Amino acid sequence: MSSLRPFGLTAWLVAPAAAAALLVLTPASQSRAQAQAAQATPAQTASPAPASPSQTSVAATSPEQRGITARAIDKVKQVAKSAGDVFNRVPCLPPKGGSKTMGSLPHVANKLVAGKPVVIVAFGSSSTAGYGASSPDFNYPNRLAAQLRRQYPTADITVINAGVGGEDAPEMMKRLQREVIDVHPDMVIWQVGTNAVLRNLDPGDTAKMVEDGISRIQAAGGADIVLVDPQYSPAVNQRKESAGKMVKLLGKVAELRHVGIFPRFEVMRDWHENQSIPVESFVIADGLHMNDWGYACFAQLLGDDIIRSVGQIKLGVNVPGDVRAYRPM
Repeated sequence: MSSLRPFGLTAWLVAPAAAAALLVLTPASQSRAQAQAAQATPAQTASPAPASPSQTSVAATSPEQRGITARAIDKVKQVAKSAGDVFNRVPCLPPKGGSKTMGSLPHVANKLVAGKPVVIVAFGSSSTAGYGASSPDFNYPNRLAAQLRRQYPTADITVINAGVGGEDAPEMMKRLQREVIDVHPDMVIWQVGTNAVLRNLDPGDTAKMVEDGISRIQAAGGADIVLVDPQYSPAVNQRKESAGKMVKLLGKVAELRHVGIFPRFEVMRDWHENQSIPVESFVIADGLHMNDWGYACFAQLLGDDIIRSVGQIKLGVNVPGDVRAYRPM
């Protein structure tokens, strides 16, 4: 988190044309591009058809341009492969033992069951924006959207990434109306608290602002709300006392306002302490932000909660959001 801005595609260092091609590739289209590239025969690549006025032949480009194109295709292949095997290297497992529960999500679940459009706002700082991910496809809102669309292929699901690096509750409250309330979301996932810990801000002040923000969201409509507490990482653990207070207070706010909470700190600690996953397997070298696997597993477990809640609604078990009736993840 810190003062870093959201991650972009500049780190790929491809030419503008190649970058534009990469930007429009979804995970599905990446897979198709990979397959098409693999099927290209030597004859096709060595003797391309003459270019028409609306086409550009590879043979007509310079060696430098051909090299850029080849590197762009290689990058697509790498991203597609990484998207497919991110959990093959280390499986994403639910926490062992009795972690906190997130509660049901009746509003978004009922909308999905009814086949109505669903809008989810991911509100937060750099770990919502996706700093540390190798591409935007791997930030948690995009991974969550992909999971829900696979589960509900006919549903109209929109996940809006409203993460801004370096922010915490004071800055987020200034854009709460414009970027959350005015969007009229069905669900708000509010990741907050880490930057406050890193800045040595009073956890009590943060909790009060978050409570006020939740009250405003609730007064504006019936959106389900899930708080996401700080991550378990070396940089956060250096301020263990403050981090512990923040996690505890956000839990109390969730209980008081009858909203869900995704216990990210406990989940990530479970990865390391109970599942014996090295910290560097889910946190990048800055000791703070998650990597592709960390974001992917976080999104997977959060998505599992939403899917489970939809299943409850279908079975007629409409559990209020403030009743922690099942283990999430």
